[in-house]
Amino acid sequence: MEYRELGNSGIKVSPVAMGCWAIVGDTTWGPQDERVAIAAIHAALDEGINLFDTAESYGDGYSEELLGRALRGRRDRAVIASKVSSGHLARADLRAACEASLRRLQTDYIDLYQVHWPSRTVPLAETMDAMAELWKQGKIRAIGVCNFASLDLDDLLALGGCATNQLPYSLLARAIEYAVQPKCVAHGIGILTYSPLAQGLLTGKFASADEVPEGRARTRHFAGTRPQARHGEAGCEAETFAAIARVREIAAGMSQPVASVSLTWLLHQPAVVSVLAGARSPEQIRENVRAAQIKLSSHVVQALSAATEEVKRYLGTNPDLWQPAAQSRMR
Repeated sequence: MEYRELGNSGIKVSPVAMGCWAIVGDTTWGPQDERVAIAAIHAALDEGINLFDTAESYGDGYSEELLGRALRGRRDRAVIASKVSSGHLARADLRAACEASLRRLQTDYIDLYQVHWPSRTVPLAETMDAMAELWKQGKIRAIGVCNFASLDLDDLLALGGCATNQLPYSLLARAIEYAVQPKCVAHGIGILTYSPLAQGLLTGKFASADEVPEGRARTRHFAGTRPQARHGEAGCEAETFAAIARVREIAAGMSQPVASVSLTWLLHQPAVVSVLAGARSPEQIRENVRAAQIKLSSHVVQALSAATEEVKRYLGTNPDLWQPAAQSRMR
């Protein structure tokens, strides 16, 4: 596996990472056997994946606890990325949150510590100063943010920037291409992509919107009348599933799974360092690793982009997949 630098941090990571939200087992993802989750983490290490992305909010700390247990005796092989919640961004709260994460992870340092969502009450300068203190103390190795769109990114850059920006990005969610991605490229900020398979839509297992479970059918791709949706928009269900069908045809022409081709497309995009692909079993880990082994020609990359261009146009410049532009949490 060919490793990539995590922004400007000097840390090398696998192009495919293991996202550790789904392993908590909840109403969105369904029950999870702890032993299988730990086996998945071990399989990831065995397959060459070294980046594990978690957060204090995933399962109210359970994801961090599980990852810490799984990495006992293997910590030196892993790059741990965790996140501090938006309610803990004041200086004292951030320090306390980091200490709690360290305890749950059973480690004395976090490789990449990220602001999960921007705060609209705590000054960003206070948060970043507290992050810098943790870095100087050796409790974190690199500083990252998540969900910082164009204006928040401008504020961050005025304070000196960071190593990475974790963003929703996939063939079906390309809003960051308008303004956010170019700024990351210009300033050497690596992009980590979450929801790279659009919460399962790009696995190819759903042929229509009605087949998608309620907890996942709530993004702006779907009608705002669907259960749990809160965006109030008309959605673009027909366009979304027509795009998925075209992606499936391209993948079939390569004799490759839809998911693998979709992940690989992301790895060809500017500034993308690693795709955070959730996995709940060793089998899913091995499927995700295929993405790091596939080579796409420029023609195929362009064809995949063209296949989802209509969905990109409909969703527009708002990167928030769950809220309309007027209430977007990403600015």
